[in-house]
Amino acid sequence: MAKIFCVANQKGGVGKTTTTVNLAAGLAKIGQRVLVVDLDPQGNATMGSGIDKRALTASVYDVLLESTTVAEARQRAEASGYDVLGANRELAGAEVELVELERREQRLKAALAPITKDYDFILIDCPPSLSMLTLNGLCSAHGVVVPMQCEYFALEGLTDLVNTIKQIHANLNADLQIIGLLRVMFDPRITLQQQVSEQLKAHFGEKVFDTVIPRNVRLAEAPSYGMPGVVFDGASKGAQAFIDFAKEMVQRVETMR
Repeated sequence: MAKIFCVANQKGGVGKTTTTVNLAAGLAKIGQRVLVVDLDPQGNATMGSGIDKRALTASVYDVLLESTTVAEARQRAEASGYDVLGANRELAGAEVELVELERREQRLKAALAPITKDYDFILIDCPPSLSMLTLNGLCSAHGVVVPMQCEYFALEGLTDLVNTIKQIHANLNADLQIIGLLRVMFDPRITLQQQVSEQLKAHFGEKVFDTVIPRNVRLAEAPSYGMPGVVFDGASKGAQAFIDFAKEMVQRVETMR
């Protein structure tokens, strides 16, 4: 049975999509079966996996409105070695349409249930806001992976996210917990980043992943070629860090069981 994780942070531009697709590719490289669910109307995780969001015949939008199933809508990202439930701009309309529907925050959870046996990991790329889409992701998940930059404002955003997760845990999804905080775009030469990193470890302890993702040009270039950095340049420091992170993720899941 798959472990379902949201990659979430209410702050934009922290590398959620980069984390999602590279973790997926890293897990695939070490033999895990992975599905990426793109819950962001921008469709960046879809495009970053090499799938044209404009050519989707069925997307996560159709799945949420129950006009198709995940099994019918998913596609194979051949170069990257994982499956993708893609998204495009249609998904922005789902926000409004879901409001009036029954079980509106449980739609994704119900849709994923029949295919959990097909995968070891399901990774959900959430939009950078607490929307009905993000709520669907958090209600489906066993846990949340929080990518964050080691900057002052990132700490403030983290407090909001932790409070949100506590509320959802109490009211909608008793399984939900923070799996870990991933330090991304890290530059050890910057004193402030080192200080914030130490603060994170002091406050969250073992919840902070050991792996640190460095600031890396190859990771930034990869999406324009329609592939994760792990596939685009597997020898780069960023790609190697994500493969290490995938291994650490598998170990952490073992301890959860």
